[in-house]
Amino acid sequence: MATAAAPSLGQPVLVNATRFRAAHAAEWERLDAIIRRIEKRSIRAVSQEDLLALPLLYRTTLSSLSVARETSLDRALVGYLEQLCTRAYFQIYGVQTSALGQLGRFFTHGWPMAVQSLWRETLVSFLLTVAGAVVGYLLVRGDSAWFFAIVGDGMAGGRDPSASVETLRKTIYTTEHREMLATFAAFLFTHNAQIAILSFALGFAFAVPTALLITYNGLMLGAFMAVFVPKGLGVGFTGWIMIHGTTELFAIILSGAAGFRIGTAIAFPGRRTRNDAAVAAGRTGAIAMAGTVVMLSIAGILEGIGRQVLTDDLTRYAIGTGMLVAWLLYFYLSRSADATAPA
Repeated sequence: MATAAAPSLGQPVLVNATRFRAAHAAEWERLDAIIRRIEKRSIRAVSQEDLLALPLLYRTTLSSLSVARETSLDRALVGYLEQLCTRAYFQIYGVQTSALGQLGRFFTHGWPMAVQSLWRETLVSFLLTVAGAVVGYLLVRGDSAWFFAIVGDGMAGGRDPSASVETLRKTIYTTEHREMLATFAAFLFTHNAQIAILSFALGFAFAVPTALLITYNGLMLGAFMAVFVPKGLGVGFTGWIMIHGTTELFAIILSGAAGFRIGTAIAFPGRRTRNDAAVAAGRTGAIAMAGTVVMLSIAGILEGIGRQVLTDDLTRYAIGTGMLVAWLLYFYLSRSADATAPA
């Protein structure tokens, strides 16, 4: 009796799809049932017997998937097995934490570790802000027309070189006209939030727009200082800014740092492709940027409420300095890298 010829080397071994399904369907169905129970309820809903069988069923199904791919079985079966293996993988090796636990991990490790990794970019962003402030101050002190070129009427809100000492004093100490002050605070917060978002979002353009935005923010700060300082209100204006500025400016600086990380990764990808470098940088930048939303929200509360209610310079300085120290300790206290790994 003639025997079937063995398949030649390099040709796929043909497997009967019906027989293959019949031989392994029970294992797949059991694995599917266990995974569904975990997904719908929790791992506590699974019996000890099924729990012990879970990794074995996963490996068996993974082997079935390998055979199905190698022997070119129908696409529907391959797709089903791929989906089943993926679901099983995340249940076995994934992090089983609640949304609250993940949020806690973000604030305790994810966000501060991302900010720590951006320390070089943060330093550059800070130096650009300081340089912009110095240049803005010198330009306005040399020619007051520069103030309107840098700040504009809408942002100035009456705080310009032509304002009297008494008018300027009222803008930083008065508790009257709170509605007007709240409107200005909202305008200022929206403006700074836009700078923060754009500094990050435009980082892909080799970080050039990011550098310009961060410098421009410093120019505005310096321009305002050039209005208040010569009229003997530098201490009061600094306190008026500090109560929220140490948080808000820090958030903008971090947003710029995230943008710089993306821009430099695209410009200088090293051994990786530009796409891979941008994805890796974007992941870190996005984590840092997500946290700055919290900082901007806190700054908005301090700006819209605390700064208008608290008029004592010492209190303003204390709150501003306290917030800065708190952020620095939060971000730069030493943390173990292992602590960020899933438990």
